[in-house]
Amino acid sequence: MTDTPAETDTPTNAATGTDTSTSRTNASARVTEEGTPKRAVVLLSGGMDSATAAYEARERGYEIYALHTSYGQRTEARELECARRLAEELTVADFCSIETSHLSAIGASSLTDDEMAVADADTESDEIPSSYVPFRNANLLSMAVAYAEANDCGAVFIGAHSEDFSGYPDCRPEFFDAFEQVVDVGTKPETEISIEAPFVEWSKTDIADRGLDLGVPYEHTWSCYRENEPACGTCDACAFRLQAFQRLDVRDPIEYGERPSYTDES
Repeated sequence: MTDTPAETDTPTNAATGTDTSTSRTNASARVTEEGTPKRAVVLLSGGMDSATAAYEARERGYEIYALHTSYGQRTEARELECARRLAEELTVADFCSIETSHLSAIGASSLTDDEMAVADADTESDEIPSSYVPFRNANLLSMAVAYAEANDCGAVFIGAHSEDFSGYPDCRPEFFDAFEQVVDVGTKPETEISIEAPFVEWSKTDIADRGLDLGVPYEHTWSCYRENEPACGTCDACAFRLQAFQRLDVRDPIEYGERPSYTDES
């Protein structure tokens, strides 16, 4: 993964006051040396992480090609609705929605298998959760790289972060570094596509803090693993999301069936 410094304020975690900055591309550099707009594919799931990644890509000066994938997850209809709305808000250059069934057919995940229950949140667990979709990010990134190469895009953005890779092996920094090597050897000689995971060392709270600074419309995002509306509030995805907003003392703008407290002060 490659990052270059940006001329932006250094973001901090509002809950801890710690520096959460990563190197960023100069946001004023909105064209390549050849004078054409910089282009990037953003994996836009409709969730808060991917939405923040999209707004980060725009802040870095990229023209956005949004890729949304539906693979049989329980909340795929709501996620697609949110992704389309975010694409409108961002005025993307193109929105590509792909429906695949192979991840659902393969199964072994509570997100795609109706026979498996979505577990309640356990924010302290180090175990790989049942919501892990085997090798999903490799599948999604492969589609994103194909889309990027077809549209002369120089980067693919994904919103993975540190609390993801504590449970999901395909969210680790080493995975993205290795995948970028695959891209280098598996595309045309003249193709140069970087894999950008700008939040890979950040927490969910850091991402929410950055997104609030960027003006991400979190009311148009969806994270819940169980329900299309309202969000359950008790699955892992809801828990980490609610915890992030609670640590920032900001009310999450989407509706929940329950809003448990997930902060240390509870």
